[in-house]
Amino acid sequence: MKIAHLIMAHKNPEQLGRLLTALQHEDFYFFIHLDSKCELADYEHLTQRPRVQFTARRFAVRWASYHFTNAIIECTRDILASGQPFHFINLLSGQDYPIKPAAAIHDFFARHRGYSFLSFEREGASSWWQHAKSRIEKYHTTYFHFRGQYTLQKLVNWVLPRRQFPLPYALYGGSDGSWWTLDVACAAYLVQFMDAHPKLQRFSRFTWGSDEFLITTVLMNSHFKRSIINENYRYIDWSAGGANPRLLTSDDFPKLAHAHKLFARKFDADHDPRILNLLDEWLLRLRPRAVAAG
Repeated sequence: MKIAHLIMAHKNPEQLGRLLTALQHEDFYFFIHLDSKCELADYEHLTQRPRVQFTARRFAVRWASYHFTNAIIECTRDILASGQPFHFINLLSGQDYPIKPAAAIHDFFARHRGYSFLSFEREGASSWWQHAKSRIEKYHTTYFHFRGQYTLQKLVNWVLPRRQFPLPYALYGGSDGSWWTLDVACAAYLVQFMDAHPKLQRFSRFTWGSDEFLITTVLMNSHFKRSIINENYRYIDWSAGGANPRLLTSDDFPKLAHAHKLFARKFDADHDPRILNLLDEWLLRLRPRAVAAG
């Protein structure tokens, strides 16, 4: 049972290397998308590890823009075209880290073949959507980069009527919606669907933070809905408020050690290197149990 881990990275090659080490497993393959603004030479040594490669294409990603969602979809396409018989594609960032041993993660997904794991809320069912609806209804120029773009954005939204999602779909999304694990057939459907709906791609270029709702909306309005579990098994702390999760530190270790999750985010070794050391020690202690359970 093979899993392709798609890792979206843009900083700190040493921390990325630690993530790869923590997830080493004979059935885990790693596809690293390195933001094209990064220097490739700083990361090339990582491909000397087994089953590690860079994605066939690199994209320049602007935060909260459709660039990120598009990069995920295109890298998923490349993984599907690799010819490897993967069962799942697992989306991570370079600032994620496992909080269960690789063997335990492998065994979990081996027991749940055919299912996909995403976290979401239906439109109108949460306070998140009360704020997030403007991501769709208003014009956003985050995808672009030109002088005066936000002045133009404000003017356009003042003059033009609210936008509507271009498909007659119920909307699904949430603050944890960016990160998921998809059954390979579900992932293939996503890529094919986006190819068949160029209008949706054009619409999404003028949204904000589409990674938190677009993919989930597409999949939850498909026949794969019946095999989607509303849980991505990521520990993410939004308690600080704002558009970014709180950086996890060594103070968070007790919660991470007892969380019923597989991964956590987000970490920054420059901010607190000790937390990764604590997690490595914890995973080492858990490993014999995971092997015995397998």
